[in-house]
Amino acid sequence: MKSLLAVVSLGLVLMTAAFAQEQKPAAPDQKAAAAAAPAGDATPAAAVVITDKSTPAELARAAFMAQGGEKFRNVQNVVMRGSVQLYPPNSVQSIPGSFSLVTAGQKMRMDIDARPAIVFKQIYDGQNSYSSMPNVEMPPLTKFGLGALAHYDQTGYQITALPNKKKQRAFRLVDPDGYTTDFYIDPTNGRVISFLLYYNGLTLGTEHSKFKDVEGVLVPWTFSQKFEMPMGAFFAEFSAKEVKINQPLGDDAFGIPR
Repeated sequence: MKSLLAVVSLGLVLMTAAFAQEQKPAAPDQKAAAAAAPAGDATPAAAVVITDKSTPAELARAAFMAQGGEKFRNVQNVVMRGSVQLYPPNSVQSIPGSFSLVTAGQKMRMDIDARPAIVFKQIYDGQNSYSSMPNVEMPPLTKFGLGALAHYDQTGYQITALPNKKKQRAFRLVDPDGYTTDFYIDPTNGRVISFLLYYNGLTLGTEHSKFKDVEGVLVPWTFSQKFEMPMGAFFAEFSAKEVKINQPLGDDAFGIPR
């Protein structure tokens, strides 16, 4: 059960961390800047044309613009609530539950309620962390997945080519500390269909099946995740019911239990 919680925690946090960036000045490197949209550019994603000759940096820009461009980059916090189905390895029987997640910069609060099997809480207040289950650790929130994509054009990020997957175009994004995400995007609109990330020798795959626009930001609404571990593959299916961005948060939003 602990491993299953680690899967859900990692996947859910990395899914939404992108929508709560710390507001720091961008420092684009020269190569990425040539492919990046200027600050405040409201060009719709449809204007980013993907061709057979599109470079990895152009694919990254298309994915960034599809997420909402500068609106996506500048989201200050996100509140997400919904349902989840958890599948342990070698099991076709799911554990149903609900989840809620609040992120703001590096701060995070996650609650999972799948009683009687699982009740779990994870909090990071920017300095201190708390977990209702010991040794369930989180990676840095903006190092992988959509969180990394929000910084793709900044100094130190490397973008390289990957083989296409069926009709999907692909690129690899590595952050300045070496954290790696492989993205697969729809060539017609730049949307991220799936991505793979690598953490502590493990692989987590996320696949999006439905999106919604929330105040100009593209939010994955229905998505599934597969986490490869030595004992087998864990699966989780998420369905958001409510997503709000840039909301006033109470002083106790990230309060750690004493």
